[in-house]
Amino acid sequence: MARTFLRYIAMAAVSLTVAVSASAQSLIRDAEIEETLREWTDPILDVAGLNPKDVGLYVINDPSLNAFVANGQNIHIHTGLIIAADSPGQIKGVLAHETCHIACGHTVTRARAAGVASRPALISIGLGILAIAAGEGGAGAALIGSSQQFAALNFFVHTRSEEAMADTAAVSYLTELGQSPEGIVEFFEKFRAQEVLSQARRYPYFRSHPLASDRIRNVRMLANESPTRDVPPTDRAQHQYEMMRAKLIGFLDTAGKVRREYPDSDQSEPARYARSIAAMQASDMQVALDGINSLLVDEPDNPYFWELKGQILFEGGRAAESVEPHRKSLELKPGQPLLLINYARSLNSRDEPGDVETAESALRDALIAEPNNAFAWQQLAITLEKQGRRAEAQLATAESAYAVGDLQRANIFAHRAREQLERNTVDYRRADDILLITDPNNPDNRDFYRRVSRRGVSQFSITAGEH
Repeated sequence: MARTFLRYIAMAAVSLTVAVSASAQSLIRDAEIEETLREWTDPILDVAGLNPKDVGLYVINDPSLNAFVANGQNIHIHTGLIIAADSPGQIKGVLAHETCHIACGHTVTRARAAGVASRPALISIGLGILAIAAGEGGAGAALIGSSQQFAALNFFVHTRSEEAMADTAAVSYLTELGQSPEGIVEFFEKFRAQEVLSQARRYPYFRSHPLASDRIRNVRMLANESPTRDVPPTDRAQHQYEMMRAKLIGFLDTAGKVRREYPDSDQSEPARYARSIAAMQASDMQVALDGINSLLVDEPDNPYFWELKGQILFEGGRAAESVEPHRKSLELKPGQPLLLINYARSLNSRDEPGDVETAESALRDALIAEPNNAFAWQQLAITLEKQGRRAEAQLATAESAYAVGDLQRANIFAHRAREQLERNTVDYRRADDILLITDPNNPDNRDFYRRVSRRGVSQFSITAGEH
């Protein structure tokens, strides 16, 4: 019972348990979406007194409506929330609310509150067990059954004040930025029917952020008093929102839903974007190319249109043709790490003279910006293997495995790399470091290796860089 309650508390936005569960879900990595969300969030973080470079922002591929802070200064937002929102102001309101949970120290206080709140639950369970032992089975079961409710009531006494504080802060942050706080009110009012649903049927966001009527009323009052209440979103923010939403729908929803949301009669940029992406997902590459080419006619300097064209060509088996669109995207957005990785992947596949060297340079630059990007390390392993640099390729494979938490695989390839690398070099010392931190005898790693041993010996596919 107590364990169930602790999982329930974990939904309340900011505990370490949420970070663990979030890591099991797939993260969306997209340069355009990340740039948009960063452009919206960083000013809010600044106003809140936080350093934007210290705050992570992650998009989780999950259709449910949720956003939360977890594992320190990291904001997570579900794709379901972005798609369900009606305006950029609604998303900004949620981001501003979650920012307060970091700036106001709720990541610490909520973990303490969970511990304090669970004490009555444990006492009730203990009394229930004693009652059952004394022959009062019905009374004992009632005590044990009520333990979770007692704990939840104690916990939410604490969190209600924090939610009110985050609402107030969100209005304040957006007002200080000269933006309307009306979005957070609209968001709450749009989903206020969630409050009458059973706990199990509510969206995750509203299980951790209860929408009591007095809370909505207070936020409405604060927003009405804001001098920026009637400031409309900028044309740029509105367009960014529409393109981000269209992109997510194109990639994540069925072709039928994309057509219903964006019928052929809709010739707006977001509609053509969504339909082009959906066509690519359905392997209808010519339709996808026609769609992205029409967008490039209207906006030839959009790096993300060129990125999509490169992806369509690559996914359609035309890797050689995909190189130029990816190169063009980098010309328009120099140094963007995800664009560098896409470019390198196309070069690796084309494999003309000079391609692998150019790919290695691009990947090295990307890894300076994102040293834990597993896919970049994987592509670097391929590039190095093509150059006959086997030991370095094996080290890159170890780095890729370590970045995704596969300690056994990282240990195996770091061991192979170290056997062949020259001693006292940077690469040798890095391989040695990976061996040390993935050591099966390290107490911190025992649970991982115990789980692996129960599943049996892992079978690794042999690809470039894995010999």
